[in-house]
Amino acid sequence: MADKRMTLEQVVGELEDGMTIGIGGWGSRRKPMALVRAILRSDLKDLTIVSYGGPDVGLLAAAGRIRTLVFGFVTLDSLPLDPYFCRARQDGQLTVAEYDEGMFAAGLSAAAKRLPFLPIRAGLGSSVVTTNPDLKTVRSPYTDEELIAMPALRLDVALVHMNRADMHGNAQYLGPDPYFDDDFALAADRCFVSAEKVIPTDELTRGKPVQTLLLNRSAVTGVVEAPNGAHFTSCYPDYGRHEKFQRLYAESAKTADGWRNFYDRFLAGDEASYQAEVVKLREEAA
Repeated sequence: MADKRMTLEQVVGELEDGMTIGIGGWGSRRKPMALVRAILRSDLKDLTIVSYGGPDVGLLAAAGRIRTLVFGFVTLDSLPLDPYFCRARQDGQLTVAEYDEGMFAAGLSAAAKRLPFLPIRAGLGSSVVTTNPDLKTVRSPYTDEELIAMPALRLDVALVHMNRADMHGNAQYLGPDPYFDDDFALAADRCFVSAEKVIPTDELTRGKPVQTLLLNRSAVTGVVEAPNGAHFTSCYPDYGRHEKFQRLYAESAKTADGWRNFYDRFLAGDEASYQAEVVKLREEAA
């Protein structure tokens, strides 16, 4: 079996301007933030981002990397909205496709099943139809019921973060929710996984249910070991959300030079520099 281990920079080297990139996780929970930070260190631009959005969207929007955003929501969980996402929308910087959460899931599922669309009731009778004028409806051949034909959300690349993985691409979540990371992986031409730890295959299920193996190696192109790689989002049971850091991030959006100061301190260097600054922040708060 192939050794699929890569570095953050090698993964970003596989990406191109204008790609459609799906980002797993949910809000401010188990986001592949080390991979997002690696994108911020690159020159990538004009990306279409597909996400149940959190700070992944906010950071990429603040840096001007997103051309089009496909989303069900963008939230920081303990803070209702991501401020940089709000600013980008208010300034008209993003082309958006905003769907109901269930519609978004149906779009990923259709892509994962290699179907052109899936019929769904969610969205009928709401403004989602008028804000997405390209949406079409179909009628059931059995009952004549009208349903929305949610188009497949095909991805060039998916980026997801897991608790554990092996070198071959089998990947495991240990928290309370798989979110939709398996559908993100299957909806994409290629999927890159970052994981808190890369461990031997036989250790993945030692004392853990086999159902925690969310991704198998056939769906994964590359694996990156990225300790604390979901920071500052949560990655239970390895760690919770870093709320102080998240508040600092949100506060930075309130002043004209806030983003530049935040970027210079935390994002201008490499991943090791970022993690060192996180340690300093924790020590300052102690």
